[in-house]
Amino acid sequence: MRETSFSPEEVNPWLEEIGTDPIRQKLRMINILTRPQVGLFDMISNVESVRNLIGAISNDPEVIEQAEINVKYEGYLEREFDLAQKMNRLEDVRIFDDLNYDEVKSLSAEGRQKMAKIRPKTLGQASRISGVSPADISILMVHLGR
Repeated sequence: MRETSFSPEEVNPWLEEIGTDPIRQKLRMINILTRPQVGLFDMISNVESVRNLIGAISNDPEVIEQAEINVKYEGYLEREFDLAQKMNRLEDVRIFDDLNYDEVKSLSAEGRQKMAKIRPKTLGQASRISGVSPADISILMVHLGR
């Protein structure tokens, strides 16, 4: 699906009809589908080559809907996956039991107070404390690395 390209003649009448900018040169299907006004079901209904391509793959509406979601939200999903991986890595970073949070000068006052009171065991735990900012976690990570 990603490598299928369309010429302006193929898609511009439809793109103009739905109120999105026409294309000036051949463009990949994925680049057209990422436009907010464009839906895969609409593409199937209005562009014969898309209808033929998708029909050869699947006619199941759920499969088609999932394909559209994957294309439209791919960047967001990758960022969220990366963030989840980072959070998992923070669970493995231990905080010294005897850490004096007052020595970590760049921490926010609220972050310092809350972590001193709660005494989290890992950076992951610290990151879930209300009032502890991502900046506090970064500062603490640098401090622990010293």
